[in-house]
Amino acid sequence: MASSIFVDFSLLKHNANFRAVFAARMMSVISLGILTVAVPVQIHQLTGSALQVGIVIALDGIGMFVGLLAGGVLADHHDRRRLILLARGLCGVGFLVLALNGFLSEPSLVALYLVSLWDGFFGAIGMTALMAAIPTLVGRENLPAAGALSMLTVRFGAILAPLIGGLIIASADVSWNYLIAGIGTLGTLIPLFRLPSLLPGERGDEHPLRAMIDGFAFLGQNKIVGAVIAVGTLQSALSAIRVMFPSIAESFSAGSVGIGLMYSAVPLGAMIGAFTSGWVGQFRLPGQLLLGCVCAASALLASIGLVGHLVPALGILVLFGYLGSIASLMQYTLVQTNTPDQMLGRVNSLWAAQDVVGDPGGSIVMGSLSRVLAPMVSVFWFGSGVFLIGVAMSAGFRSLRNLSKSVTAADEEPVGDILVTDSVAQ
Repeated sequence: MASSIFVDFSLLKHNANFRAVFAARMMSVISLGILTVAVPVQIHQLTGSALQVGIVIALDGIGMFVGLLAGGVLADHHDRRRLILLARGLCGVGFLVLALNGFLSEPSLVALYLVSLWDGFFGAIGMTALMAAIPTLVGRENLPAAGALSMLTVRFGAILAPLIGGLIIASADVSWNYLIAGIGTLGTLIPLFRLPSLLPGERGDEHPLRAMIDGFAFLGQNKIVGAVIAVGTLQSALSAIRVMFPSIAESFSAGSVGIGLMYSAVPLGAMIGAFTSGWVGQFRLPGQLLLGCVCAASALLASIGLVGHLVPALGILVLFGYLGSIASLMQYTLVQTNTPDQMLGRVNSLWAAQDVVGDPGGSIVMGSLSRVLAPMVSVFWFGSGVFLIGVAMSAGFRSLRNLSKSVTAADEEPVGDILVTDSVAQ
């Protein structure tokens, strides 16, 4: 039966556990979006320093990176439901601490630092445990639909939540943002309490460090998952284009309006991609689709350096966002499908950590190029460089390139042999 190009919403209708996760995720995305607007505003009010804003963002990133690594090990050794509930609850408590701090006559900057670390750490643990639990909750055959629906909540929240957060600040105070975010985050526990126990398969008693080393070793043994994460890291580097938006707008004489439009164009394309991704799960050669999307997205990025007007650049960015959305969905599906249950926590944590590596790395390269080249030339050579690396990966990752739709369940194969290709593994 032919599948629709639109995302399949039937999973929400027929799977009560996924409905609970979907509702909690939507509440969480909106709550975090409201909070995200408030933090830099309050720090600017307290210090007037952009550096202090950067420090808080960096602390959140450090907490997240450590939380991803720790969360991956914990999710493969403990009940994932308990980890999700504990992490969400502790994040909500942290936000309420920020609200209490904000209502003080002299709010503490140190509290903002500490809660940023706290939120990054426990938020990452909860995210990793939830990602590891999804295949059990929905079945591996429903992963493309689950991934697309999850992406829709993120894109919708990214558009709506900052608007709500800004309105709250304008009408009241940042303390109310924290309070609403805390209540909303604790509110996610209501649907999540309905989830069943989510014990990982074949739990071991190895040392946590040994368990993490095994997670890294799995990426080397499994040529599919290892290649997907490498390609995903390359894709995340492309997000560095946002560093150049002010310079690109200046080249087009587009001003602040042009900058805003460029920032909106990418998530618009990503939302279109998530909403029209019903065909992705049926694509016969998913590895080629992933590689093709990343190569095409990098070529589009390079082409921005060749255009001379804002309008075509916006069209390119929308298409760039669309391809990125499809590539992210393919990454999610391939990682979840080709990883055995007892490794899902660690592998998902390493997959999520690719953004911590690729995004800053791409930003550093893009920023360095812009110091020696004109803005549009920098964009062209950055996109061209990523395109060439993508082509090299397409040629080198033969197992991923030849991956077929007839995926064998990961739990039915030994850890080192979870490959479904049209030819013998490399």
